[in-house]
Amino acid sequence: MASIVASLPSPLLLPATKSQSGNFPTFPVSLLSGRRKYVSFVVKASRESSESSTTLAIFKSVQNVWETPEDRLGLIGLGFAAIAAFWASTNFIAAIDKLPLFPTVLELIGIFYSVWFTYRYLIFKPDREELFRILNKSASDILG
Repeated sequence: MASIVASLPSPLLLPATKSQSGNFPTFPVSLLSGRRKYVSFVVKASRESSESSTTLAIFKSVQNVWETPEDRLGLIGLGFAAIAAFWASTNFIAAIDKLPLFPTVLELIGIFYSVWFTYRYLIFKPDREELFRILNKSASDILG
């Protein structure tokens, strides 16, 4: 659990009638000449977010694959294949972009797909959770 202890000048906070129990450091802040206020507060995180745990799970699975010597060559090959696929796709798109009508059609397709994807997966929380499940399943299928 993470926690942050901070001290801010009082105009940045709402007036408080009672301070938090505990021994937290307070620092003097001079707002006007001769006038000092002491304010302290504590912020604590309640639990870990799902995005960070998903990222950690992916990194841990890649690290587990990297630690076994027979899978290391496959992981290097997968990385090389990803770079080669990216290079080939950028060259393919650059060649299509030189054709007269295709750039406009592809741009419209991209706009419509982006709107659909946003509506389908990003606006509502259950749909975002479904997207994370799909991504985690795909990652586990690829990485084993």
